Parts: sequence; structure tokens; C-alpha cells
Amino acid sequence: MVAWSPASEAGKWLGFVTAVWVQCISGNNYTFSNYSHAVKSLMGLTQLQLNNLSVAKDVGKAFGLLAGLASDRVPTSVLLLVGSVEGLVGYGAQWLVVRQSIPPLPYWQMCVFLCLGGNSTTWMNTAVLVTCIRNFRRNRGPVAGILKGYVGLSTAIFTDLCSALFADDPASFLLMLAVVPAAVCVISMIFLREYPPSAAGDETDGRFFGWINVAAVVIAVYLLIFDLTGQHGAMVRQIFSAGLVALLAAPAAVPAFLWFTNRNADTELADAQIRESLLTGAGEGERVPVIGKVDSLRVEIGDDHTIWEAMRRVEFWVLFLSFLCGVGTGLAVMNNMGQMGIAMGYTDVSIFVSMTSIWGFFGRIASGSISEHFLKKYGAPRPLWNAASQILMAGGYVIMAIALPGSLYIGSVVVGICYGVRLAVTVPTASELFGLRYYGLIYNILILNLPLGSFLFSGLLAGLLYDTQATPTAGGGNTCVGGHCYRLVFVIMAFACTVGFGLDVLLAVMTKDLYRKIHAGKKTKKAERR
Repeated sequence: MVAWSPASEAGKWLGFVTAVWVQCISGNNYTFSNYSHAVKSLMGLTQLQLNNLSVAKDVGKAFGLLAGLASDRVPTSVLLLVGSVEGLVGYGAQWLVVRQSIPPLPYWQMCVFLCLGGNSTTWMNTAVLVTCIRNFRRNRGPVAGILKGYVGLSTAIFTDLCSALFADDPASFLLMLAVVPAAVCVISMIFLREYPPSAAGDETDGRFFGWINVAAVVIAVYLLIFDLTGQHGAMVRQIFSAGLVALLAAPAAVPAFLWFTNRNADTELADAQIRESLLTGAGEGERVPVIGKVDSLRVEIGDDHTIWEAMRRVEFWVLFLSFLCGVGTGLAVMNNMGQMGIAMGYTDVSIFVSMTSIWGFFGRIASGSISEHFLKKYGAPRPLWNAASQILMAGGYVIMAIALPGSLYIGSVVVGICYGVRLAVTVPTASELFGLRYYGLIYNILILNLPLGSFLFSGLLAGLLYDTQATPTAGGGNTCVGGHCYRLVFVIMAFACTVGFGLDVLLAVMTKDLYRKIHAGKKTKKAERR
């Protein structure tokens, strides 16, 4: 029999808060635009060569399969340790090059270190997502939205802190990417672990998630105000930095509240359903009703699939390809935002990197809660929200292709929102379609779309088409100025998102019966609690 205590609830929420902090620093893979121009200048690279460096960092995510395999075999702390060490080495080597402490490394060696930095985030993300979704099985949408939302903010957090403390110095920025994630992961290693399911706390979980959501929104608005108010004096920048750290600590109020309000409560034993849930790997009342009889020959959508069973289903490949269209094109914008800004005549492109991050946060955190609300109330399939994001993203690319004044601001906002929706909604969707038993591995196979999309849309499409428009510069490399530099790139990516829209609509139709059953199960459970 498994014991439950208020202290264990406080511990579970403290683990979730440290997971939030890990996510605040695990979006470092999206920050390449902040220092890519320095790398390009030091190494004398063409845009195609630079873009292939960005592909190398995304290829690191392909090795996330190792993190997925390890997630069911080793403790969460080991996953975090591996990720922090890889990040320290990968970004530390890049820091030495950009700081000019060592001569520029051979191209292939830079690819290796970028790959290490990119792979580090897969270990961090796998650790927190798998652990937290298992700890909060009944609230997968809000959990995914919050965690992915803070990832979206991480780029802006790093960018604005570097701007406030180090005047956008790329070497200092890389030092932050190497050291800060390692320190945060050490803290999370102490507190983040899996807890047994319990009915206790279900009534208040929504309130606690709401508080953490509010804290995240305040952080996003705080960052946005800093970005939009122009240049700041040294004192303002220091006050901003201290305020940001205080806001990031705010979610810790949840476990503190639980600890102090329940510190004198007696330990209670969980009922037999908790023991049964531990043996079966599912939370009380949480197993999705299956369609038909499940046996060794036939696994239905909604069951706990092995990876081979999942990959034999059409739904898996529809989700995979639609994910490729959304995240692949979004990554192309993030990886090339620095060059896009310069092509449009901007000297400081950090604001576009930060804007994409902040609005990506709003997309992530809103879509997790909204999709959960409509699923509980109407049984609406989650893929419908992915479909909406795809068609909106296509519109954003059209605006950027027109290249009117301000179009890059609008485009960075639209792409950020839609990219965030895509990531946040796909996380619970995959768990609902294929179960939680092998979720870590299934999630990391879907994440293969990041290096694949980066290679197709950033490395090949954006790199090759940019170079056809660019002119050589002294000392090697090339440059292009004007709306024509990326126009065809945006048009092709708009078409890709339109294809992705069709795939998401198809997936929503294919899974409508499953989501109808999930909806019915949630209604029944709610009635029982009353």
C-alpha cells in the first residue's frame, strides 16, 4: 500500500516548479540568431554554411531517442545530469571561439559542439515532460502548456538578461547558455521525481496551475515592456534583471503554500485504486476507454503502444508529417531571424528573437489550457488547434513575403504564436493517442522533425535561396539586403503550412471517436466527484 501525505503533495509541486525552471533555460537551442552573425564573421562563412551549422544544433535533437530510451530505465536526475554536462561542453566550446580565447575551430568540430548543445535540451525536456505528465495525469493539457510555455519564454529570458547585463555581447551570451542551465539542472535533480498517483489535491490543482499561468503571463508582459521601451540606463537594466529573477521564483509559492497549510496533517494511506494504478501504469479513472478488444495482435488508438505499434498506425504518420510542416518552417524563421532582420535593414535584431519567444509563450500556454477546456466541455479533438495554427502561420509567411514596413514585427508575432501552439498541443495529443507507457520514446521520435525540418527548410531552402540572391563580401562570406532575399522562402513555407493544415484536419476526423470517449470519461469522473 502506498502512503500519501501533504508533504508528498508539496514535494510533487516543488518538483513541478523546478521543472518549470528547467524549461526556462532549456530553450537555448532557439537562440542561435543572437550569436550567429559573430560566428559567421569569425569563420568567414556563407549563409548556406551558417545555416548548416544551425542544422547541426538541431541534428542534436535526433539523438533525443537516447533520452527517450533512457527515460524508462534511469531516474530523472540522471537525465538532467546528462543534459547539463552536454550543454556545458557544447556551449562552452562555442564561447571560447566567439570570445576568441582559442582560434576558430574547424567547421566539422563546430558542428559537433553545436550538436552537443542541441542534444542537451532533449535530455532536459524529456526528463521534465515525462515526469510531470505522469505526476499530473488528469491535467496533461495544462501541464504541457505551462512547461512548453516557459520554454517559449526562455529565449527572451536569455536575450533580455544578456542585453540588460552584458549589452548583447555574444560571448557573454554563450557563457550564460553554458553555465546557467547546468546550475538550474542541479537544483531540479534534487526535487524532481515521480510520485504515486493520488486523488488528493485534484480539487485544487486547477487553482495552482492557474497561479503558475498568471506568473508566466506577468513574466511575458514584463519582458515585452522591456523590449518595447528602447534603450535603458545601467540602473534600469539592473533593476529589470533583479525583478525578472524574483518573478521566475514566484511559482515556488505553490509548494510553499501546500507545505505550510498541511505541515500538521496526519499521513493518510492511499486506497486500493492507487496501488492498482501503480501496477498498471495509469492514474485512477484515467485510462482512456479503448475501442474494441485489445490483444497482442491488435492495439487500438488510445492504448499504451510500444513504439513499433505506434509507428504502424496511420495516425502516427499523419501527426508526424503535420508536425514537420509546422515546426520545420518555424525553425527556419528562428534560425534565420538574424539574417532576415539584417536583410530588412535592421541593425539590432535581438528584438525579433525576443518577440518570437514571448509570443511563442502565449501560444504555448494558452493552447494547452484552451484545448483542455474544449476537450472537457465539448470533446473537441486537440488536432483542430494544430490545424488552426497551421493556417494562421501560412498567413504570417505571406505577410513576411510582402516585406512591407513592419512586416517582420507582425511575422515574428504570428510565427511565434503558431509555433508555440504546435509544440504545446502535440505533447498531450501524442500521449492520448499512444499512451504513457512508452511516451518518452514516442515523444522523441516526433521530435526528430526538428532536425529534419531544420535541414529541409533552414539548411537547404533558406540557405540555398539566400545565397542565390547574396553578393560576396571581403574576407569571405556574403550578404543580401532587401525584401527579395527571403521572399521565395516565405512563399514555399506558406504552401507547406497549408499542407500541414489539411493533415491536421484529417487527424481530427480520424480521432474524433477517441476524443468523444475521453470527453465522456471526464464527464463521468466529474460527476462521481460531486
